[in-house]
Amino acid sequence: MRALTWDHVVAYVESASRWVPVREAGWEHDAYAMYVWRSVRKKGDTKTRRSRRTLKLPQICVDALKRLQEHQGDNAGDAPAEHELVFCTQSGRPLSAGNVRRDFRKVLDKAGLVGAEWAPREMRHSFVSVLSDHGIPIEDISRLVGHRSTTVTETVYRLQIRPVMEHGATAMDGIFSDAGGATAQEP
Repeated sequence: MRALTWDHVVAYVESASRWVPVREAGWEHDAYAMYVWRSVRKKGDTKTRRSRRTLKLPQICVDALKRLQEHQGDNAGDAPAEHELVFCTQSGRPLSAGNVRRDFRKVLDKAGLVGAEWAPREMRHSFVSVLSDHGIPIEDISRLVGHRSTTVTETVYRLQIRPVMEHGATAMDGIFSDAGGATAQEP
């Protein structure tokens, strides 16, 4: 996310039947997305070409990005023109990993958690957990987090993928209860 530019935040403009950067399209549309095509890696590319993806944005993110862009516009005189980053320092410079960790921990401390015990990468694990707990198929989760297959998602995030582990038992309960057999009671 540190490499995300405003050109990669897009709105679907129905009259043009295409995605247009919000700087041109504005915020008066029904669908928004972000192109996850860049990275802070040495050559600026994502980890793999298959990691490139376009993610539709939920309305809560659209609202936050709109406020952020307005705030940045209010402070435009402070930022160098060569940087059009969505997430940057107050002076418009790219964020370092240390900047992100520090600010992330400040937010957690304000929320009553111990910020020093958390790292930003744990938001990725939380994202997988929340989607998994809401029944999103592992294949969809895998694509959303940029994995080539479900193998990495299942291996790295195995503790967060609760519904996948429950499907077998749920199916068996349904099969055996339909067959007239007794099913185990919950504890």
